[in-house]
Amino acid sequence: MPSWLLPENISDVLPAEAAKIERLRRDCLDLFRSWGYELVIPPLIEHIESLLIGSGRELGGRTAQLVDQSSGRILGVRADMTPQVSRIDAHLLDAQGITRLCYAGSVLHARPSGLFTSREPFQLGAELYGYGGVAADLEIISLMVESLARAGVRALRIDLCHMGIVPALLRALSDSREHLDLEEEAIYALLLTKDRPALAALRERAPVIGHALFELAGLYGPVQPGAHAAQVLARARQLLPDLPDVRGALDTLEHIVSASVWQRHPALELSIDLGDLRGYRYHNGVSFAAYVRARPDAVARGGRYDGVGETFGRARPATGFSIELRDLASLSEASDAPAVILAPADEDPDLEALIARLRADGEIVIRCMADEPSTPAWLACDRSLVRVEGEWRVQPLLRAS
Repeated sequence: MPSWLLPENISDVLPAEAAKIERLRRDCLDLFRSWGYELVIPPLIEHIESLLIGSGRELGGRTAQLVDQSSGRILGVRADMTPQVSRIDAHLLDAQGITRLCYAGSVLHARPSGLFTSREPFQLGAELYGYGGVAADLEIISLMVESLARAGVRALRIDLCHMGIVPALLRALSDSREHLDLEEEAIYALLLTKDRPALAALRERAPVIGHALFELAGLYGPVQPGAHAAQVLARARQLLPDLPDVRGALDTLEHIVSASVWQRHPALELSIDLGDLRGYRYHNGVSFAAYVRARPDAVARGGRYDGVGETFGRARPATGFSIELRDLASLSEASDAPAVILAPADEDPDLEALIARLRADGEIVIRCMADEPSTPAWLACDRSLVRVEGEWRVQPLLRAS
C-alpha cells in the first residue's frame, strides 16, 4: 500500500477548497458573535459515556473508540459536537438564564453516512440553552438561514417537524385498551419510510391511534411563510386526536410558520412533514432541516433537545443547529481566489518597507526568488511592484498575450 494513500472516505482539503471553508468559518463565527453566541472549543476526544449522552445508538455506531493508555478507560473521538457543548453548558458554565454558545471543528465518523460522504466532516453550529419557548426555536432557525446566506445559499427549503407528536400518541395508546403489538422502534421505522400499507394494517388492531399514525405519514406539504393558516396543520388538527401535547406541538409549528422573520427571506420556501422523524432518539420538540435544489441530503439540521444535560447534573431546555462546512463550501459560488501583488527579487530597503506596509494592510504580497522569472505563470497575481522614477509603486500586472 502506498504511504500516501488515505483511509477510505478521508481526503485532504486542497488550497481552493480550504480557502472557502476558512472564509465561511470566519464569516459564520462573526455572525454568531453578532447575535451573542460565544465560541467554545471542546476536545477532540472524551470518555465514551460523555459523547453518547442523549444520542444513544444514533451516535454509538458512528463514534470511533480507543483505549486511554493512561487510565485504561474507553475514549471516543467525537462524531458530533452537540453533546460536548451540552456538557460545557450544564457542568462547566453552570450559568443562570439563557446561554448562547457556538462551535466549529472537525468530527470523525467511524463509518461514512453515505457512499460519497466524508468521514471527517467540519462541523459548525450554534446552541441556545435555558429557554423552552418557541422564540428560541425561531431564533435558531433564523440564525441557520442567515448562516447559509453567508455562503450565497438563498433558494432554500426548510422542512419543519415536531418530535412530540408520536410520543403523545404512544402514551395515549398505553393509556387506552388498544394494542399494536409493535416495538416503538418498529413504529418509528414505518413512519420514517412512510410505509402506508403497513401503517394501514395498524388500524385493524388499534382503530384510534393506528388511524392517527397512518394519517401522520401523509401529513406533509408546502406552507406559505408568514401565513396564519397552514393547510397541512389544519388537516392535522382534523385527523389527529385532540390530545394536549399534540395540540401544543401543532400550535408551536403554527407560530413558527406565521412568524414575521420570514419576510427577510423572500426566496425561502417552508414545508411541514410530520412524518420526518429523523433524529427522534435525540430531538424532543421542533426539528428542522434545510435543503437546496439538486441535492438530496439536508445542508443543515437542528431542533430542540430539552433535558440532554441532565446526566451532567443539570437538565436545561436546549435547541440548536449544525452545518457541515465542507458541504456548504461546495455550494458557494463565490470565488476565493485572492488578489495578489507580485514583488521582485530586490533587496532595496524602500521596497522592503512598502511590502511590510501592504501586508499590514491585509494585502497578499509574494516575493519572487532570484532565479525565478519576474512573472511566474503559476501565480494568480493581478498587480506588481515596480520602480517608477525611483519610487516603488503598485501597478496592474501586464502579462504577455
